[in-house]
Amino acid sequence: MKDVRRKVRRAQTIVPFGVGGIIDIRGESFVAADIRSWAANGERVESPRLATKLGVQGFRSAPVIPSGKAAYATRIGPTYVRFPKWLFCPRCRKMVLWRQNLEQWGKQAVCGNCSGKPQLAPMRFIQVCREGHMADIDWRRWAHSRSEGHDQRQCRVYKLRFVATPQSSGLEALRVVCVACRAGRNLAGISQKNVLKQIGMECTGSHPWQSVSDEADPCEETPQAVQRGASNVYFPITHSALDIPAPQGVSEEEEMAQKVFDHHMWPDFKSSANGPASAVFKEYIARDCGVPQEFIETLRRRHAEEAASMPSAEDPDDDLSIAEWAAFSAPESVAGSRTFSVRRTHLGVRHDDPESMQALDARISGIVVADRVREVRALEGFSRYEPNVGDGEEGAGGRVVSVNTQHRAKWLPAIETYGEGIFISVDEQRLSRWEALPSVRDWTRRIERNLDASFKADRLRGKSGPKLLPRFVMLHTLAHHFIRQLSYDSGYNAASLRERVYARSHAPGSELPPQAGIFIYTAAGDAEGTLGGLVRQGRPPNLIETLIRLLESAQWCSQDPLCADSTGRSLANLNRAACHACTLLPETCCEIDNSLLDRTLLIGDGEVTGFFREVVQAALEESAEAVDLP
Repeated sequence: MKDVRRKVRRAQTIVPFGVGGIIDIRGESFVAADIRSWAANGERVESPRLATKLGVQGFRSAPVIPSGKAAYATRIGPTYVRFPKWLFCPRCRKMVLWRQNLEQWGKQAVCGNCSGKPQLAPMRFIQVCREGHMADIDWRRWAHSRSEGHDQRQCRVYKLRFVATPQSSGLEALRVVCVACRAGRNLAGISQKNVLKQIGMECTGSHPWQSVSDEADPCEETPQAVQRGASNVYFPITHSALDIPAPQGVSEEEEMAQKVFDHHMWPDFKSSANGPASAVFKEYIARDCGVPQEFIETLRRRHAEEAASMPSAEDPDDDLSIAEWAAFSAPESVAGSRTFSVRRTHLGVRHDDPESMQALDARISGIVVADRVREVRALEGFSRYEPNVGDGEEGAGGRVVSVNTQHRAKWLPAIETYGEGIFISVDEQRLSRWEALPSVRDWTRRIERNLDASFKADRLRGKSGPKLLPRFVMLHTLAHHFIRQLSYDSGYNAASLRERVYARSHAPGSELPPQAGIFIYTAAGDAEGTLGGLVRQGRPPNLIETLIRLLESAQWCSQDPLCADSTGRSLANLNRAACHACTLLPETCCEIDNSLLDRTLLIGDGEVTGFFREVVQAALEESAEAVDLP
């Protein structure tokens, strides 16, 4: 019997096949429905810090289907609906508008006219708009858009064929033809802007998974025809946070307060002051946390007073980075837990080691290896045709569509992953002196001018802070080269490693501590985590050798001198000396889309002094002395 089960890994329900994403499986095409289709028994994922940032009550992950229990998936798993609805038979070329009543569990869509019942193939093109809507192209209207006679213009028959003519090539060879009136049109020019508007097509204002009872949104955006596998069909918006336990030595009262803050009803209780539901929320929180109701009321008053005294709300991304930076900077103060186990180590440099190692050790202030770390990744929504680059739904570009298209999402789909990593912090005094150099400031200011003019400015500012510091570009570039070198030394490929850069600036007058470090980690869907390859590379003498090698390799690129002398690369010229041959990484590795990278700030050139320039020069001199001259 042919196995026609469709399988999706749990991690893929967030990216790339999360809500609104299209998946191709064995010649069939489906789209993930919104979270209203998720069963109520989805597994809860705890991440209070991330939930507070996103303003939701919690997270859920898709349940794992036991082996051999595929039929059970319809009752507990996320729903994927067939899209596009227009299919065609590869043999007789007849087009079929598929209906939900034709769907049969575990069976593919097949042609009922041809012998052998060949599988129907989905049409290649669909329509999307900047409001996030997606629908089938009205192929009947397309076929009749160049009608000549009266009968063709008045034809309303939905009997179409998708034929391929051998007389031409490309999209001109593909033609949609009406069986009744013989009207037809090829696909040449279908991807041109506003071509659908020219023939009278409008946005449907709906999503493929919506039922007949769901009211369509009034949409005035012009629909655009795109290939269903194009990269601009789906831009997921994800957030992630590391699970950081509470510091050691906290009082019993602080522990009780943290337990209340982590309760899923706490956000509703804060917002319902003097409301009719306030007493109910208070009673449930007190019962679940085992604390008096007066204590909960005191916490709410304290929170209201602190919020009123603050001049402006802190950036949520800033809040997440503060806790993570504090945990890695002082691992002794963090209580070890099942989800977060870190310990301090060193480079292992001795007084008689080469000068390059001594210089590198002077610039590194701390090394922490994470034997076990837990990360939660959540899907907030998505946009289409253009990525959303502002704050929330009102930002520039495509509108953000929530994972719940009918109501405000109280919870978000998420996954928890376990792994290991290496944290490296840079000496703050040396870094501050280097940032004060006029050549370094001027060089970074040029990049920041391009950042201000970029369509990604708001999103990138969320990571770099209100001002782009030289340390951010330098440490971000170091993280990329570190991942590339670890892919050779640790046994992990580059796509399985991820970065977190701690170098953001703070608002003027802020008392938050400066950040200067990177965390390279790997996270897998298995609850057991990974196998220790990164932790081994974080121990002496492996780490110092890895760092020296990555700095040496950062000096050259196969695209030099074009890469080294570049004054602007990538979208909006946000990169300098960085290209695919030397610095860029797979999209899953980088948290800011391979932007704000420059090898020059890392190793220097004739105009700018790199932070690790002395290390590189010492390593080169030592290599030259080691060569036996005749």
